[in-house]
Amino acid sequence: MFSLTVAAVTFGVVFLAELPDKTALAGLMLGARYRASYVFAGVAAAFAVHVALAIAAGSVLTLLPQRLLQAIVGVLFLAGAAMLLFKKDEGDEEIAKPADQSFWKVAGSGFMLILVAEFGDLTQIMTANLAARYDSPLSVGVGAVLALWAVAGIGIVGGRTLMKYVPLRLITKIGACVMLVLAGFSLYEAVAG
Repeated sequence: MFSLTVAAVTFGVVFLAELPDKTALAGLMLGARYRASYVFAGVAAAFAVHVALAIAAGSVLTLLPQRLLQAIVGVLFLAGAAMLLFKKDEGDEEIAKPADQSFWKVAGSGFMLILVAEFGDLTQIMTANLAARYDSPLSVGVGAVLALWAVAGIGIVGGRTLMKYVPLRLITKIGACVMLVLAGFSLYEAVAG
């Protein structure tokens, strides 16, 4: 049975928790480089998979070893920052044309980035908890997916808009620095937690 109230509560909680998270950064970086609709398709599919996993797992996800998850996330952020910092400059600061970047390549990249980076994330655990609490998996699933898609859309559109005013090279350096900070925070939580 679908409950609009449960969906709305879930949307609000997940949206606010995810807005300052790495998803907006990932969407911004991908949206700045590639066709927005291709990026959104991949990111949206990854979030649908994450929500389905959270709903299916219910509260069991809260039992995953948090230190291990934080360590993995930290290493992934370090790898992402290194890729951004040490990537060879192609000299072209324009967004890649669809002929150069096929739908499947761009959507697949967005899908894999979100699938790996968001596994065991706070919002996935929150979604599992909400599903267990409200016993309305459809309502929680709809609210969570819509919230995650909204955050991703904001990040992607923000990336496209930012490209009009800021060079891609600077966006890439800032993104790498933010990823380094997030890596440090995640690794600190893994060691101290």
